[in-house]
Formats: sequence, structure tokens, C-alpha cells
Amino acid sequence: MDVLPIIYLGYMFVSLYFLSIFLIIYFRNNGYLFDYPKANKKYSVSVLVPAFNEAETIADTLKHVFEINYKGIVEVIVINDKSSDDTLKIVCGLQKKYSRLIIIDNKKNLGKAGSLNKGLKIAKGELVAVIDADSYPSKESFKNMIGFFNDEKVGAVTCPIVARNKIKFIEKLQAIEYKVIAITRKLLDYVDAIYVTPGPLALYRKKALDEIKGFDKNNITEDIEATWHLTYNGWDRRMCLPVSVSSTVPCKFMEWYKQRRRWNIGGLQCIWKYRDSIGRKGMLGWFIVPFFILHTFLGLLGLGIFFYLTSRRIISNYLLTTYSISVGTPILTMDALLITPSILNYLGIALFVFGAIFTLLVLSLFKEKILKRQNILNILFYLIFYLMIYPFIMIGAIIHMMKGKRTWR
Repeated sequence: MDVLPIIYLGYMFVSLYFLSIFLIIYFRNNGYLFDYPKANKKYSVSVLVPAFNEAETIADTLKHVFEINYKGIVEVIVINDKSSDDTLKIVCGLQKKYSRLIIIDNKKNLGKAGSLNKGLKIAKGELVAVIDADSYPSKESFKNMIGFFNDEKVGAVTCPIVARNKIKFIEKLQAIEYKVIAITRKLLDYVDAIYVTPGPLALYRKKALDEIKGFDKNNITEDIEATWHLTYNGWDRRMCLPVSVSSTVPCKFMEWYKQRRRWNIGGLQCIWKYRDSIGRKGMLGWFIVPFFILHTFLGLLGLGIFFYLTSRRIISNYLLTTYSISVGTPILTMDALLITPSILNYLGIALFVFGAIFTLLVLSLFKEKILKRQNILNILFYLIFYLMIYPFIMIGAIIHMMKGKRTWR
């Protein structure tokens, strides 16, 4: 019995199943995606900005933070993680301009999670905002996000990340990806399955962060781990779609690769840490961890199937050619040119079409001019080539972990 068609059918079923879920959730809620609740009280907010060698961006980040249209910001705490550039000097120079600016200068490098925990200890606000030092929140971000905390069960709120730099080809592809991620995360909100509140901008209830004892210093994606920990402890997470935070995305392939590899390593760390939650602990164990596992390894399975079929075809053609030459029969016949489609071919086409439809829906929500020739080429490259690189990144992440390399930088 050939087991490959069964594996292939299983792969296609799971892929189409998740795409169908997202499309169903979208069509049921597309009229409410950009809704958000008005805040019923004025929360005090402490902003934490961890910084390591961010001299080029830190001043602009702080400018955006202090321009946020929300009067409840009680302090902005920059945690300088022993930068070797002028980060500290720049922030110190800005203290004269911004009276609510506080500096913590680490005498030794603590990493991002350690720095955030140090800032968390002195934070006075009811809510804590975490903003990366190369990210720039929109003016209405806090005002629109805070209303979700009317629900006492909500422990964290996130918003879309958009690419700040969109000139180079790789930057444009990331801009598409970030929009797809934003809508996907909002759709997961409707089934209580948000699994990350990313570092560029996330708002947390301080009580919730204190309960989980802050961020895990042993995980290089502290934002994913904190979200899973909050979920484990019963806290809800929400996504506010109308506002955004722009972030500087990698402009070179190796920078992009290393960033994505770090995301994968952190994801693997989370899967291992919360493996015992599978089948328990509400949505964490029944959906988030299984979804994350399938999402993480499905690409590897698809890559394995592709290489198996390709290598089998190459070996088969080589043997057939060698035999044909030795016995003097034609190497190529008309029968060899005939392609008989199978159900597996149709499923593959359906998977691509569903993915393309979902991507186009996402871009239309962000009012992208899809029919422009350049945009069409970018979208096609994103769907056909960009996403195909991810399984290779996962392989790199696994090898990196096996070598014991699990550092942030």
C-alpha cells in the first residue's frame, strides 16, 4: 500500500481546513473587524522601551510615543541594555525635553526580557505598554486599544504591525506578510486564539504581568511566551485593527532570515514549555498549541513531500533513459508528454487558490491598489516563492537549536 497519497491527502486536508476556518470567520465578521470598544475609565499607562544599540531610531520612537493622543501616560521608561553605541547619550539628552522620561541603565546585558522585567518592577501604571525602540505607534493607538480592558478578563491587547520601510523588494514582500498576519490575528481574536502580542506595540494589564512574573528570560520570543502564559492563567487577549504601529523591517535577506529563524526557535521553545497543556487549559491546549504545532511543521511536511516526489521522478527518469539507450528504444514518446491530473493535483490547485483569495481579501481591507502591475507581481512572488522559504528557515532553526544557539542576538 502506497502511504504517500494518504500523507499528501492529510497535508492538503489540514491546510485547506485552516484556510477554510479563516475564510468562514472572515465572512461571518467582516462587518465588525475594525470595531473597538470605548474606554469606560481613564487608565494610567507606563510605557517600557527596551533598547540595545538603537541610536539610529530611539529618538524617533520616543517622539512618536510622546505624541500619542492619550493623557494617561504617567511615565516612559527606557531600559538601556548596555548599548555600545550612543543610545544612552541620546536618551539622556531627551530628558530635558520630556519630563516623564525615565532611564534605566543596565550595567550588564540582560537581554530584552530581563530589561522589560527590570522596567516592570518600577512601573506605576495600571497598564503597561511595551514598545520596541525601532517602532512607531500611531497617535490614536492607546486611545483605541484601551477600551478592550473594560473587560476585566482581558490581560493584553495588540494591534497591526505595518512595515515602515517599503522601498526594496524584500521590504514590500514583508509589507504584504504583515497585513496578512494582522487580519489573521484579528480572526483568531474571534475564537479566543491570539497566540502572540508582538513587541513593536502591546498593552498589558500590569496585574496580569505581575501574576505571570513578567517575561521569560530563557525564551528568545518573550512576547509569544508571555501571551501563552497569560492564556494558561486564564487571561483573554484582544486585537485592535483600526490602529497600527509601524516598525523597521529587515532590508537584507540575511537579516530577514535571522529574524525569522529567531521567531521559529522561540516558537519551538514555547511548544516544548507548554507541551503538557495539549488537551487541557482551554483554548491554549485545545487550539493554540496544536495549531502552532501544525502551522510550524506543516511546511516541513510539504517540503519533504516535494523533495521525495522530485527525487523519485529524477531517479525514475534517469533509470528509464539509461535503459532506453542501452536497448535502443525511444527516450521520449508522445505518451510521456501526456499529463493525467489526479485528485492530488486538484487539491494542490485549490490550496493555492484559497490562499490567493485570502491574501487578496486582506489587501483589499487595507485598501491596497491590487490591480497595479507591480502589486500583482509582488503578490504572486509572495504566494509562490516567499512562503516557500519558510520550511527552510525552520530547518535552520532546528539545526541552530541542536547546536545550543538560543540567544536573542
